[in-house]
Amino acid sequence: MSVQTPRTAPPPAGAASRSAWVHVARTAAALAAGMGVGRFVFTPILPLMHAQAGLSASDGAHLATANYTGYLLGALAGIVAPAAVRSPALLRGCLVVLSCTLAAMPATHSTPVWIALRLLAGVASALIFVSAVGALHSRIRAHPAHLAGWAFGGVGAGIALSGLLVLALRSAADWRAAWWASAALAAVLTLAAWHLRTEPAPPSAAETSGPVAGGPGIGGPGGRGPGGRGSGRRGSGRRDPGAGDPPPAPDLRRFGVLTLSYTLEGVGYIVAGTFLVAAIEQSSPGWIGGGAWVLVGLAAVPSSALWARLGQRRSAPGLLCAALVVQAAGIALPALAGGTAAALASAVLFGGTFIGVSTLALTAGTRLRVPRSVALLTAGYSVGQILGPLAVAPLLHHGYHRALLLAAIVVLAAAAAAAVLRAGFPHGAAAPPRAPQAPPRPQPDARPRAQGNARPGRPGHGIVR
Repeated sequence: MSVQTPRTAPPPAGAASRSAWVHVARTAAALAAGMGVGRFVFTPILPLMHAQAGLSASDGAHLATANYTGYLLGALAGIVAPAAVRSPALLRGCLVVLSCTLAAMPATHSTPVWIALRLLAGVASALIFVSAVGALHSRIRAHPAHLAGWAFGGVGAGIALSGLLVLALRSAADWRAAWWASAALAAVLTLAAWHLRTEPAPPSAAETSGPVAGGPGIGGPGGRGPGGRGSGRRGSGRRDPGAGDPPPAPDLRRFGVLTLSYTLEGVGYIVAGTFLVAAIEQSSPGWIGGGAWVLVGLAAVPSSALWARLGQRRSAPGLLCAALVVQAAGIALPALAGGTAAALASAVLFGGTFIGVSTLALTAGTRLRVPRSVALLTAGYSVGQILGPLAVAPLLHHGYHRALLLAAIVVLAAAAAAAVLRAGFPHGAAAPPRAPQAPPRPQPDARPRAQGNARPGRPGHGIVR
């Protein structure tokens, strides 16, 4: 008499979908606080600090560099201590620290103190990003790709909300009020993200070594994952083709090219992400600069989901190359043509691509099967962001237009590197790692056996990948 392994019924599709959307909303709130406000609110506040706090253009570049240096340190911490970024306490602590650094900016006129605060904010932002994205990829991998895109859209929502706050306050208050308002917004978003479930710890060897590998729910409800289908039928005795094969080796060569492209993108995009408002206000004073930054955020909200949908039918490197070319045009536009139309078009092109580029690059990294690809790519991106303000600092004495042109050229170089990846790049979603497979069980034979004393085989268990 054979004993069947008990199976837990998968959750209803509606409940699973609601749970996924709740997770997406909390992730979006964390990214809105950590990135949209914590990092990018400096962009619309920078012109106010120039005019009201006596901040020079070179000091503004130093503040930006400090923030991006902190971001690199946080990304490296995610590589060195992956268990730490899976801690809910660390995620919550970073959200609180980030809000406090924003609130502390108006308490001093000391540039060294500002540099220290922006450095600490950068560390917190990176840890928030790596933790939130790791949780996102691990918990909704069985759901459509556009869900992750809407989570990344939280960055755009944070940009738009903080930009609106600064735009509303600039005529009624000063730069201090702008920082305090951004701290309050970050605190509200922190509350919304407070119960975000972080990435679960990887299973131990004892948990993955069992008589039957896989099981109900591996890869999502019903055992369906992005890398294939699990039949889950008892007694079928079928195994997926290649289920006993070792997983493919990481594609380190292509990952190196992808890292180069993403690092160059970090150099170019951060120049626009830091100085776009100031550059626009040089030729279009008034509300145009702040309004363009709000438009950047609004364009960014749906962009990642749209690029993710396109990624289901197109090559990730091809889309990455196209997005980078469009972004380069958006960065160069304010330097080549003045006026309101050019400023707003630049905002739409830049906002509609920079988060999509991150989504496409991180997705491509997972398809290349490199461990800790999110943290590694984020580290390269961070190096680029440190180099960006330093590279254009000598050009800022003549305004921001030359800096934007240089940034556009660097982004075009990133597009060229992405184009190299197109040949032979693996398509489709990356398969989740499989546990060690048990040897196939003998199956019953319906035909009469030659030996009458042969024992019938046990019904096999369906192995779910």
